[in-house]
Amino acid sequence: MTAGHEPAEPVMLDYEALRHGAARSVRHPLARMLLLLTFTTGLVDAVSFLGLGRVFTANMTGNVVFLGFGIAGGAGLPVVAPLVSLGAFLAGAGGGGVLASRMGERHLSHVARALTIEVSLVAVAALIAAVVNVRPSEVSGDILIALLAFAMGVRNATVRRIGVPDLTTTVLTMTLTGLAADSPLFGGSGSGSARRIAAVLTMLTGGLAGALLLKTSLVLPLAAAAGLAAAAVLVAARLTAKPL
Repeated sequence: MTAGHEPAEPVMLDYEALRHGAARSVRHPLARMLLLLTFTTGLVDAVSFLGLGRVFTANMTGNVVFLGFGIAGGAGLPVVAPLVSLGAFLAGAGGGGVLASRMGERHLSHVARALTIEVSLVAVAALIAAVVNVRPSEVSGDILIALLAFAMGVRNATVRRIGVPDLTTTVLTMTLTGLAADSPLFGGSGSGSARRIAAVLTMLTGGLAGALLLKTSLVLPLAAAAGLAAAAVLVAARLTAKPL
């Protein structure tokens, strides 16, 4: 090879730098991707809780409590739907763990692949809702619950590997705890408040949007969730191709 024509060295993706960048600023592309997924959680749980019979497909803490209420016969809460959701979520999380192990250190390629699975499953759920009269406590409703919960399980296993503080995309308990405990009002430094507030507001607006779209049909919030998850895939692909 002649001088001046040496092959370019491959650009290495500094994953830790991306993670720390996302923890420092909500404007970082990785943080924005996780916030986008947080918004879709609001959409998906609006569909499942309001449209499929008082069950969550992303928030498993709520499902465990509802299952206990349902077994006790409280307020007519379902038992089968939470069991379907929990089972599918655990299966999805297990599959997401296997995928993470196989992808090794290819972190963002792993993210893109896992989110592609999520997009596919949510899109199938939207298609079923478009062609079938889906009803809670019937097989059609349970199928949608299983698809959405499996997708959220895969995502949770994936986001857990990313490990950006307070941006789990599906639960806010520790985020709210940190927001209060670290607040200057209670003697804290206020560090991370912007990230935590962004996560809370994003899920809130996702739930609001999901509830409003659900007034038209099940299809609209599911289609929106699939489209936004697809946008997150593109962000992950861009970060993989061109680290920031």
